[in-house]
Amino acid sequence: MLIWFVVLYLLFSVGVGIYASTRVHNSRDFVVAGRNLPLPIVTATVFATWFGAETVLGISATFVKEGMSGVVADPFGASLCLVIAGLFFAPLLYRMNLLTIGDFYRARYNRAVELIMTICIMISYLGWVSAQVVALGLVFNLVSGGAVEQSTGMFIGTGIVLGYTMFGGMWSVALLDFVQMTVIMAGMLLIAVLVSGDVGGVGNVVSHAQAAGKLQFLPQGGYETWIPFIGAGITMMLGSIPQQDVFQRMTSAKDEKTAVRGSVAGGVLYFAFAFVPMFLAYSATLIDPKVFGDMIASDSQMVLPNLILYHTPLVAQVFFFGALLSAIMSTASATLLAPSVMFTENILKHFALKNMSDQQMLRTMRIIVLTFGSFVLWFALHSEASIFKMVENAYKITLVAAFVPLAFGLYWKRANTQGALLSIVLGLSVWLLMEAFQPSQIWPPQLAGLLMSVLGMLLGSLLPNLIGRQGAVHHHRHPSA
Repeated sequence: MLIWFVVLYLLFSVGVGIYASTRVHNSRDFVVAGRNLPLPIVTATVFATWFGAETVLGISATFVKEGMSGVVADPFGASLCLVIAGLFFAPLLYRMNLLTIGDFYRARYNRAVELIMTICIMISYLGWVSAQVVALGLVFNLVSGGAVEQSTGMFIGTGIVLGYTMFGGMWSVALLDFVQMTVIMAGMLLIAVLVSGDVGGVGNVVSHAQAAGKLQFLPQGGYETWIPFIGAGITMMLGSIPQQDVFQRMTSAKDEKTAVRGSVAGGVLYFAFAFVPMFLAYSATLIDPKVFGDMIASDSQMVLPNLILYHTPLVAQVFFFGALLSAIMSTASATLLAPSVMFTENILKHFALKNMSDQQMLRTMRIIVLTFGSFVLWFALHSEASIFKMVENAYKITLVAAFVPLAFGLYWKRANTQGALLSIVLGLSVWLLMEAFQPSQIWPPQLAGLLMSVLGMLLGSLLPNLIGRQGAVHHHRHPSA
């Protein structure tokens, strides 16, 4: 029964995607939905960006093992990212009327910065989309009772997401996000009510988690515990801001005010709902401590799906797996679309196919979506990392390379191209060297990379001016020169 409900839901999703494709007439419709989205849909699409496989399976598993301090990156860093992006970045970027975040780097600096940033941001999506593909395979394997192998499920899931993303672009992503957010919220709340009845209510679960030390958020100890904690928190909080999917959602809004409100509301909603899977996974350890205790030790990502399959009625299973598929597909479609759009707009259009018409550009974007999707599927099939780690690692490269040139470019008039290039070089090289030689020391490599990126921006932007001034003073003192 469960598999048929899932099949029906997937067919419905494809139908919505096909309907959305009728609204795509040009590349702007495909990339930013013609900048026409109202507040409820912007809020839903911002919320759905983050609410993916890692929220339902990854965060819940990490919380059960490590407690609240283990999930500082997500949901704490992730939801703060959306609020900060909405308040401080959305208004300025919306006014610039750009198609991609790569366009900002070209407009503010030059083509070289645009090219480097586009490549860095595209690489960051590989782990993020792969995590969703792995989770799709896991869901198909679970709901079919093992009849569909995980690798086969990954092929099926990727095919469905590719289908509606290729044709509908941002319109299909946005409309499906609205439907999927409704399913996620209804499904998660229904299951929370059912499960809380089995464990003596929410208060009982919270007090048990408190007694077990799972609600301890701030680290205990000196700088050796605080520095890694801060590093984990800012990875997603700042590293996710210069991302094309976040940028697309903000700039698809019908006006600037909607862009700001939708981003902030989406971030707040995400923070609230990310706690529901954590509550459910922890409840599992109270319902059957032996079975779920062993599962936490072997494969903690399976705790929540097994709780639903063996301890809830069919209606809850339908809602849970519907919600989980919704979450994964909405995140996967957006994260497939974003790098494909950037590659077409910021690399092909300026460096290879310079005289593309709008219709040629639209066709090229669709081909690149298909190509990137196929590559991601291959990467996911060969990756060993957990869903949570895949996502957390995805943002390190944008944190050390892309955040500082974006923030300083928007808020510091003296930021220049030399500053941006030095910022990228120092940030990336320090991060990569530390990852290679001492990844487990007190200083997280990405935090050191971010600090060096700031230093590079300041030195590169200020030094030429200082040298120029000293040269002018020297020349003034010795006119004979």
